[in-house]
Amino acid sequence: MMSATILAFSTIIAASFAASTYTTQYDNIDLDEILNNERVYIKYFNCLIGKDQCTPDGKELKETLPDALKTECSKCTEKQKAGAEKVLRFVIENRPDDYKQVEAIYDPEGIYRQKFGAEAKEKGIELPK
Repeated sequence: MMSATILAFSTIIAASFAASTYTTQYDNIDLDEILNNERVYIKYFNCLIGKDQCTPDGKELKETLPDALKTECSKCTEKQKAGAEKVLRFVIENRPDDYKQVEAIYDPEGIYRQKFGAEAKEKGIELPK
């Protein structure tokens, strides 16, 4: 797994607990539409950082994130992992300050950055400093 942000935004598509995998209810969400729609993106982002109320799926995202990080996204499907990588690339390339804010909340000690940083680099993703 790559980093806190990958999991933060990947849970947009995998946002609730299930026995062996996260729900696939959100697997067909158009991530490009979310990422490129300022209003929608900000709603999810503000939910994650505790700045605004969450929509029901945003709330699931926020609640699932710590488990996904702790378990190295072991309950994520391959489709969810691919979506996570797509989101990470977008956020790092286009909104690095947002990445830093989410990381500060969900990985304040840098545990996941250290754990997943090499994998991100292998995939051509340079984490912001």
